[in-house]
Amino acid sequence: MTLLVAGLLLFIGVHLATRARDGRARLIARFGEPAYKIGYSALSTLALALIVYGYSHALYVGVWTPPAWTRHIPAALMLPAFILLVSAYVPGRIRAAAKHPMLAAVKLWAFAHLAANGDLASILLFGGLLAYGVIARILIKRRERKEGPAAAPAPVDGRNDIVAVAIGVVLYGVFGAFLHPILIGVPAFGS
Repeated sequence: MTLLVAGLLLFIGVHLATRARDGRARLIARFGEPAYKIGYSALSTLALALIVYGYSHALYVGVWTPPAWTRHIPAALMLPAFILLVSAYVPGRIRAAAKHPMLAAVKLWAFAHLAANGDLASILLFGGLLAYGVIARILIKRRERKEGPAAAPAPVDGRNDIVAVAIGVVLYGVFGAFLHPILIGVPAFGS
């Protein structure tokens, strides 16, 4: 459990630290942008490794028993989460409407899994990342009120949204049917 908590603190800390624009600018000025990006990526990768290892090796400590129907929540909410995740990289109307589709995808993923899992490790993992997503969005809104919203991307027709939805649906199906049981050890569909 210690590695899971350490990984979460490192991951959330690194990602929230980037919200402090002055500190980020000082680091880039001191080390250069390539070194900053390498350091950021290395710390994020280390944090993810700690999270995955810590979660997979955490002892089961039951906190509450979710009702049986809650196991359907992740299956239902992961489809829009995958579409939001893809639309973070494919500019279109979905991306514009969601404003921050990556954060929306993380929050949807975390909420869906938090609702279906009642053990301590899951509450720490999904609750921690849900809290991160909420805090990050609040900080973005505060910055936008102070500095004004970021420049809006050029209008895009609906073809990119079709691409984002198609890729999101394929990823949802592949991950749910094949990768989730292999990587997580739990079937995503059908049980």
